[in-house]
Amino acid sequence: MRRQITGFSNPTVKYLRSLRDKKHRRREGKFLAEGLRLLTDARESGRLPELLVMASQREGHPLLAVLEAEVQHAGGEIVETSAEILSKITGKDNPQAVAGVFAEFDTSLATLDRSAAQIWLVAQAMRDPGNLGTMLRTGDAVGAGGLILLDDCADPFSVEAVRASMGAIFTQRVVQARWEEFLPWLRGGPGQLVAASLRDAVPYREAPYSAPCFILVGNESRGLPTEYEAECDLRVTMPMRGRADSLNAAIAGAVLAYEVLARLDESSSPLPTSRATGGSSAAP
Repeated sequence: MRRQITGFSNPTVKYLRSLRDKKHRRREGKFLAEGLRLLTDARESGRLPELLVMASQREGHPLLAVLEAEVQHAGGEIVETSAEILSKITGKDNPQAVAGVFAEFDTSLATLDRSAAQIWLVAQAMRDPGNLGTMLRTGDAVGAGGLILLDDCADPFSVEAVRASMGAIFTQRVVQARWEEFLPWLRGGPGQLVAASLRDAVPYREAPYSAPCFILVGNESRGLPTEYEAECDLRVTMPMRGRADSLNAAIAGAVLAYEVLARLDESSSPLPTSRATGGSSAAP
């Protein structure tokens, strides 16, 4: 189904705007993603938006044409509207030409298959959606299985976290759990829990990592609770040669993830050439 929306007071516009609020996202079980790159990553990962919103005045792009055709074929709804209304929907002064509404994923711990990857990222009480999105991007880059969010973390389906993930919200499995639920699950099978720490720690480049490796980072300001650190199989330390006494939580997770990747990969074939870093993309 395709239709045109011209008024700011249209109920669909109000509904789409409401998805920027956590309370409404949870009630509806839906979230909003913006931009052709994110929506293309979603499509290539097997996920199509239930509702596709496009600016009436937009440049043509082959990836957008494919996305539009597949949404129509799947029975999804397509809405065309003005750039001004799209700006109200996304909350950005200069919105991209396309946005989509997706059903939230099942984030229960029971859906996770630990044998699916050598590396898993775990964040405890991470409050910044930008850091959460960065960890998702890191997980995608190192071939991790996904990101496990423990305790009271930022909403992974917020507009800010989805945007910061640069599409990795669709390529990485996202799990939400309490520590009291996660720890028994972890101990119920193979898995090494590793955290950056100063407590009985070894240098991170000399540590004996093993797969599946669960890399745990803590809250941005408080770090990990002492009792959580005590349950780790391995605690590692990274050198701080400047005045700062710690790294950003998401950056620390990325440094550790790449070290674990290198160590676990030593006995296997070389990795394929990676995509360039930075924000460049074939899709606008």
